[in-house]
Amino acid sequence: MTEPNNTTKDLKFYSQQSIGIATFIGGPMAAGYLIKENYKALNENDKGKTALIISIIATVALFGTLFLIPEAIMDKVPNMVIPAVYTGIIYLIVNKIHGTILDTHEAHNNAFYSGWKAAGIGLISLVVLMAIIFSSIFLIPDKVYDAYDAELKQFTINEEESLVFYEHFSTEDDLTLLNEINDIAIPKWKENIAIINRTNAIEDLPLELIEQNKKLLKYSELRLEAFELFKKLITYDSDNYNDELDRIHNEIDAVIESL
Repeated sequence: MTEPNNTTKDLKFYSQQSIGIATFIGGPMAAGYLIKENYKALNENDKGKTALIISIIATVALFGTLFLIPEAIMDKVPNMVIPAVYTGIIYLIVNKIHGTILDTHEAHNNAFYSGWKAAGIGLISLVVLMAIIFSSIFLIPDKVYDAYDAELKQFTINEEESLVFYEHFSTEDDLTLLNEINDIAIPKWKENIAIINRTNAIEDLPLELIEQNKKLLKYSELRLEAFELFKKLITYDSDNYNDELDRIHNEIDAVIESL
């Protein structure tokens, strides 16, 4: 059997094992960098850049998905399982794209970069990832919360101004009450619905605020529905709407309690 030509004797690569170690420590991004370096040694820089870009996208997708998984579920997953899974996937990918080259290189006793160097790159990748995660948790949300709170201040003002109606309901005449509903209450709750929809569009809005917004939107829609029923009740001077109003107010109380 003819031995494969030693075409890579003057080149130096990161071995599959070294890439696996770096991946386990620093995630897919570390693997992408080392694969890029192997492509660079082969004078295939474009493929190397593509590999690095894909690894960055994979890293973002991986950690983005992990953040969305409920904590109760994540607590049941052993710490080593997820790194072991993506390390295994990377190992198979490296074997597919460079396995033959690396095996031939090793068979001729050619040089590889040390596993320690690969581990060091994995550690650097880990530090970068931790810095990004830290900033996303502690720095970026500050801006998000500031933008959210600014919108919610107007929401609260609208709420307070509209609910004065309940104090006036038994003391003011029908015309005054209708003007209050048409000019204040209904417009304020329509504005509050618009406020919640705007806050939902805030980039990187945390999951807990998204969940809170669902409740606030339901609350706003119920308030709007209640004032529209009050308008009918006063306009037609009828008790036919009392049961419906009681139902809505019970739902409002339930939403407030959940908040």
